[in-house]
Amino acid sequence: MTDGISVGQTGESGYRRVLLKLGGEMFGGGSVGVDPDVVGTIARQLAEVVANGVEVAVVIGGGNFFRGAELQQRGMERARGDYMAMLGTTMNCLALQDFLEREHGIDTRVMTSISMGQVAEPYIPRRASRHLEKGRVVIFGAGTGMPYFSTDTAAAQRALEIGAEVVLMAKGVDGVYSADPRTTPSAELFESITHREVLERGLKVADATAFSLCMDNHMRILVFNLLEEGNIARAASGAKIGTLVSTPG
Repeated sequence: MTDGISVGQTGESGYRRVLLKLGGEMFGGGSVGVDPDVVGTIARQLAEVVANGVEVAVVIGGGNFFRGAELQQRGMERARGDYMAMLGTTMNCLALQDFLEREHGIDTRVMTSISMGQVAEPYIPRRASRHLEKGRVVIFGAGTGMPYFSTDTAAAQRALEIGAEVVLMAKGVDGVYSADPRTTPSAELFESITHREVLERGLKVADATAFSLCMDNHMRILVFNLLEEGNIARAASGAKIGTLVSTPG
């Protein structure tokens, strides 16, 4: 029980409440902007998860539009660049909401951590949980609402606040490897690993702040390949795919 929120157990029936973390680069199909084909594919997979009775929340990055750190390298003030990136994440949220509602008839709510009253609800944890209980997909935009924090950290924080059982971290690779498999073909794919091992080995999965937050609060992270059709449903069902990151005890 978390903050009055009933949380199910994993097993053959999978997870009851999950938080899916999507990178913004995926939404752009490798370029600037939103690729409707990519968003449509993600929406179709999410519809399958919802049909299976899983409560789904989503955090989306904004890398297909802006990255605060990259803008800083080009001379822009970091905080301002981060706020621009927050706006980019919200554009991705609205795109996913459109596909979920228009093509699949799934009630969806976009909630943002900075005020955007005409396009989204303000983020209130208990309201988000209530939406999930009613079967709505909740998409969190604008990261944590504060500069210098990544959307990976936002995903960890939101997952903890809404009582999710796991963070489903969608990537372009099959899971957590001992090295980058694209440059090191002999890299080992881990079936499971602890948060601490990921941090100590310096494995590039998510930022250290997000991993530390998950480690300190025993939040599991399942890293899996988004590019394989049906993997979101497999991950939410508890199937053995990707790499499960956890902390014993």
